[in-house]
Amino acid sequence: MSMKMLAPAAALVAALICGPAFAQNNPDNPKIDCAKAEAQTDLNICAALDFDTADKGLNAQYKKTRAAMVAIDADLDNDMKGAEKALIKAQRAWVDYRDGECEAQGFQARGGSMEPMLVSGCKADLTKKRTKELKDLADGPEGNQ
Repeated sequence: MSMKMLAPAAALVAALICGPAFAQNNPDNPKIDCAKAEAQTDLNICAALDFDTADKGLNAQYKKTRAAMVAIDADLDNDMKGAEKALIKAQRAWVDYRDGECEAQGFQARGGSMEPMLVSGCKADLTKKRTKELKDLADGPEGNQ
């Protein structure tokens, strides 16, 4: 990557990482009402916040699901264990899939002000779906009734 491209890329990364926190915590900048957001900057921030919330939910559910897989392994003979290992493998592959898929979605507006919203929105949607999948896995075939 050339130095000409590196600086804007670094600025974009910094804006994506710090932007939502700055916008929400800066006393000179009122809190954004995401239900009424219209400006692209606000839409980008709201999409990033949505992804952040979804990611926190995913991480909480992943811990529960991993504990459920450990419990399954505990009830199995040594030659049958592997539920936790399979979950870890699947989750790592899923994160790679999500990030690649959403990067590709961002190319619909590559270099434009809308690209961060597309990427964050994609990540939020896929993360919410994955959280439900992890919950279903932890609940088992009976739905943990």
